[in-house]
Amino acid sequence: MALTHNKIANAKPTSRDYKLFDSKGLFLIVSPAGGKSWRFKYRFGERERLLTLGKFPDLGLVAAREARTKAAELLAQGKNPAIEKKKVKMQRRAASEATFRKLGNEWLADMKPTWSLSNYTRVKNRLDRDLFPQFGSIPVGDIESEAILRALRRIEARGSIETAKRVRGYVHSIFKRAKGERLVELPILMEIDEIKSALKPARRGRRQPALTEVADIIEFQRCVDRSTSNLLTKLASRLLGLTLVRVGVLRAAPWSEFQGIDWDDPDTPPDQPIWRIPASRMKLVVEDKENPAFGHDVPLCHQAVEVLRIIRMITGSLPILFPSAKGWRQPMSDAALSTMYKRMAGGRYQGQMVPHGWRSSFSTIMNERAADLERDGDRMVIDMILAHVPEGVSASEWSYNRSRYRRPRTSLHQVWADMISEGLVSPHELLSRETSLKGDTAA
Repeated sequence: MALTHNKIANAKPTSRDYKLFDSKGLFLIVSPAGGKSWRFKYRFGERERLLTLGKFPDLGLVAAREARTKAAELLAQGKNPAIEKKKVKMQRRAASEATFRKLGNEWLADMKPTWSLSNYTRVKNRLDRDLFPQFGSIPVGDIESEAILRALRRIEARGSIETAKRVRGYVHSIFKRAKGERLVELPILMEIDEIKSALKPARRGRRQPALTEVADIIEFQRCVDRSTSNLLTKLASRLLGLTLVRVGVLRAAPWSEFQGIDWDDPDTPPDQPIWRIPASRMKLVVEDKENPAFGHDVPLCHQAVEVLRIIRMITGSLPILFPSAKGWRQPMSDAALSTMYKRMAGGRYQGQMVPHGWRSSFSTIMNERAADLERDGDRMVIDMILAHVPEGVSASEWSYNRSRYRRPRTSLHQVWADMISEGLVSPHELLSRETSLKGDTAA
């Protein structure tokens, strides 16, 4: 006769264990101490076996019967319920040990060989700073999307809008890994996707299309190096990214504006190399163009000097660095760089990056770096590098600030150059390739 709840509840202990049978292999053992435990008797292979389901009253009669039914279903599939129970227990233990920090570090280790060292360090620092302190010790399966959004809101609060979007992408990748290991279910991934629409939009304003990830910028430059454009156009692109001047300023740059470089002795270290651009060539109101104090000085990083030395070998006998293909008295066409960007790599960068976008790339990446590292002073330096003259500033103020921030500008220029130049071929190598290609063509 099948058991009832009252019969189970009223069962009294005796001096030894005894059984109360229900049906289809399910029974209850009552111990001398009064404990009541559900068991399921079944046959697997050639042996009779027992499966412990749970204790009464934690596991009631209805729940015990459901557990028996599930065990029977496993038997029908040719699976041993006891073994499957152990697997579930092991999975739960693994899930409890699979914290977000553990999964995040495993993901980082897997990605490290595919990234540059600087990109790996940058991503690791963001996890260490913005995610691990929030929920690094929590099992990944216990983390809810609300906690993730809160962490991203903290990033937004310090002005790092683009960083928040990137960090959300890192979280999604880590949870995809967890899904592959059966530590989380699909809904949490869908919720992390939906967080995108909850984040603040990037402050585009009137900015030109620009790449805002260092890794993307490095790959972009590799595409420039591999393009079919002429060497001088490729070098112009490299120099534009390193100096961050406006395109028109670069195209018409005369050799006379570059100082501190011994062109005749490439082995002599430059003495504070600098590009002095007169106010007349800067983007200023008419009256300021006539004031020498509004000129712009560009500290030259060592990568820029290397590029200039190669350009010097090509056009050093001419007044300007980048003469037009139609005549040496005119500067390079204003469409030369933009056309290369549009056509190279099968049109991959059309609408993604334009020559003027270098300035937006620098501003976005370095301002976010300043926010991440809590370097508030960098913001003024970034504006000085971009020659953003505040409205109403006097000539004396601008001249003073230009001198005052010379060293920080030089330092930040070099930081930027090191970031975007990692792994690129040298200008000398570009020249060697061009020379070799021409030699093969002539042969």
